[in-house]
Amino acid sequence: MAVHTGQKGPTAVTQKLVVIGNGMAGARTVEEILARDGDFTVTMFGDEPYGNYNRIMLSNLLAGVETEDGIFLNDLAWYRDNGITLNAGSKIERIDAQARMVYDAEGNGTPYDKLIIATGSYSWTPPIKGIHNPKRGYHQGVFAFRTLDDTRRMITYARRAERAVVIGGGLLGLEAARGLQNHVSHVTLLHAMGHLMNMQLDERAGEMLKASVESKLGIDVIVDAMTTEILGKDRVTGVKLADGTVIDCDVVVVAAGIRPNTEMVASSGLPVERGIVVDDQMRVQGQDDIYAVGECAQHRGDLYGLVAPLWDQAKVLADHITGRNPAAAYEGSKISTKLKVAGIDVASMGLREPESDADEVIVYNEPRKGIYKQLIIRDNVLVGATLVGDNRKAASLIQAFDRGLPLPEERAELIFDIGGVVEESPESMPDDAQVCNCNGVSKGAICGAVRSGCKTVSGVMDATRAGKGCGTCKPLVQRIVEWANGGEAEEDPAASWYVPGVPMPKPELMAAIRRYGLKSVSAVFDKLVPGGAHDAKSKMGLASLLRMMWGADYVDERDARFINDRVHGNIQKDGTFSVVPQMKGGVTTPAQLKRIAEVAEKYQVPMVKLTGGQRIDLLGIPKEKLPAIWADLDMPSGYAYAKSFRTVKTCVGSDFCRFGVGDSTALGIAIEERYQGLEGPGKMKLAVTGCPRNCAEAYVKDLGVVAIDGGKWEIYVGGAAGAHIRKGDLLATVDSAAEVITLTGRFLQYYRENANWLERTYAFVPRIGIDRIRQIVVDDADGIAAALDAAVEEAVQAYQDPWKERAEPATPGQFRTSLPLTVLPQVPVRA
Repeated sequence: MAVHTGQKGPTAVTQKLVVIGNGMAGARTVEEILARDGDFTVTMFGDEPYGNYNRIMLSNLLAGVETEDGIFLNDLAWYRDNGITLNAGSKIERIDAQARMVYDAEGNGTPYDKLIIATGSYSWTPPIKGIHNPKRGYHQGVFAFRTLDDTRRMITYARRAERAVVIGGGLLGLEAARGLQNHVSHVTLLHAMGHLMNMQLDERAGEMLKASVESKLGIDVIVDAMTTEILGKDRVTGVKLADGTVIDCDVVVVAAGIRPNTEMVASSGLPVERGIVVDDQMRVQGQDDIYAVGECAQHRGDLYGLVAPLWDQAKVLADHITGRNPAAAYEGSKISTKLKVAGIDVASMGLREPESDADEVIVYNEPRKGIYKQLIIRDNVLVGATLVGDNRKAASLIQAFDRGLPLPEERAELIFDIGGVVEESPESMPDDAQVCNCNGVSKGAICGAVRSGCKTVSGVMDATRAGKGCGTCKPLVQRIVEWANGGEAEEDPAASWYVPGVPMPKPELMAAIRRYGLKSVSAVFDKLVPGGAHDAKSKMGLASLLRMMWGADYVDERDARFINDRVHGNIQKDGTFSVVPQMKGGVTTPAQLKRIAEVAEKYQVPMVKLTGGQRIDLLGIPKEKLPAIWADLDMPSGYAYAKSFRTVKTCVGSDFCRFGVGDSTALGIAIEERYQGLEGPGKMKLAVTGCPRNCAEAYVKDLGVVAIDGGKWEIYVGGAAGAHIRKGDLLATVDSAAEVITLTGRFLQYYRENANWLERTYAFVPRIGIDRIRQIVVDDADGIAAALDAAVEEAVQAYQDPWKERAEPATPGQFRTSLPLTVLPQVPVRA
């Protein structure tokens, strides 16, 4: 099948186009040629036996936050649909430019009229003693980090490993270290240079990044670290540095840099220096019909290892080879990047250091927060910028850098949100403005997707791949989609799904679960998801919903629980846990205090802290010690870790306070005793205060109760005083504590049945409306009050103290040691 230019008549000739390389550059160039209706039959050769995938996303695959399906850009069907012959897993060994032939490893020849070389780069391995085994390549336990197969092998091997060393402190090394934390308990990053990402960052920025990686991620970083030897006879046992330091490890990942893949091209007699030498049309020097593109190409002496220049090169090559614009010229790229490096915001563009005394340098440094910003200005034009820890101004700085925009006299406006360079509106952006650097998506491509019928942000992202890389461009993608759609994007149907992996809103999902009697997470996936695909990100939400619906009949599957719920403790950033014994209403006894003190002393608890919920928090406890500590405490769990009913904070009320008009302490204890551990879509914090002076902060709780004159109680719902601040709405004023307890349970049950997963009451109440909630919970306008009361009563009766599992662990590894830290998947947060 030919790809035609649209020219008609007997003179039209279909040419044979051969592409060596099926990576991001090669496949993208073919996409650009297809878009220009080029008159070619296309044959592609790729070393790997796959379609085209996004190498940038391999770190997400290693970290477990992306699946293999999610990183592919073009599957095998795409090649068939476009009439492309793909020779996957076939390596070209020789080019005969004179005969216009390429030959594979078996000696098979393929003729071409036009040839594109897109062989990319390979992972460079430093000359380290013991890194290779003569019989099998890399020593067992040593891995490069360049391909999908590399990543697969690394994941498989790391499952039985404990400690890893990553050699290389550039972008790839940092991402490898971050990803390995999902598989091993400790990661050490070695970098031969004096500071991290030395090719992109100046010394101070590199030092700031190092501090953030160590403090926020728990990765040990050693700079000026020259690795001289891989230790271990049959498998890796450690690495040795030039200064004699030995670091024990089971896995070594080499991410020390890349080199252009040019050996075959050079041996074929084509001009190669650092890379394949090309002109401004991407033609190989001295060749009219051979082109090179991507990381293997050397243009005007420069090599490019970022994706944005590759996309620019692909466009020029496609314009020239199809005749769309024979004068198209690639003049080099101004390099700028904005991304997350191991979860930390980093942006870099242009110069890293000033080049003359006339260069103006603006520096802002906030070490405690891990924020560093440096700008280099020459003749009132931005020629360099480095940002670490805060990328909010990166987009406007990149615009100023790319286009040489005039800068404000008040330079602080460039790095703080007080004016300065203003980001362009979607309307004023040119169509060729690049929006997504990771996947090379322009504003015009996004608008084209909208015109083609994609009216939702997620639909446009799926169609164009914009926002599917590091994700930093998603806000701009949304603005462009809204503008292109006339001011507002259509709502994505998936936005109403209770969890992302099951295509149903909560009411429909609950109805289906009841209809089919689905009592486990696996059963829900198997019955309700097309193809029965199990989505890891949905498991916790489904487990919570099923426990709420089925109570004691729920079939527990431990892998559906977050780590906190598996061990009944709150994980901390260093991998230890905090234990919070229950103190109902914040009231304790001398005996309890003595017991807590004795336990803290016996187990050398690093920190004993009073919480905002009037409890005592024992922090820094290793997982394997949890059962023993619970046994010695012999107190119920305080539920400081779960998506559940947490605490009831109280004031001293009428017994001791001069102003108290209601016994808040007794009522708070009664509420906590009744609803302790109640499962929810989000955590539920309560408070009861003995007068409107509000010492227990009841107005800003998920449910707060306030005593007022005349023996009455006011009930407030939907309050918050954390990341969100909201005074609760008055639900009802009642005459007795018994009514408070009844309406508390009824409201919590209505919230449990109708809130979205991870939706706190401060979002749920305004979404439903306090008037509507009052009609249902207080006035029983829908006639469901009795059902709500019965459902919450059933949940209350099914309560079991989770700390009892200390005697009989649910799984053999439930309380196995977890230190040094293994970074675990985080509970998702609903936007």
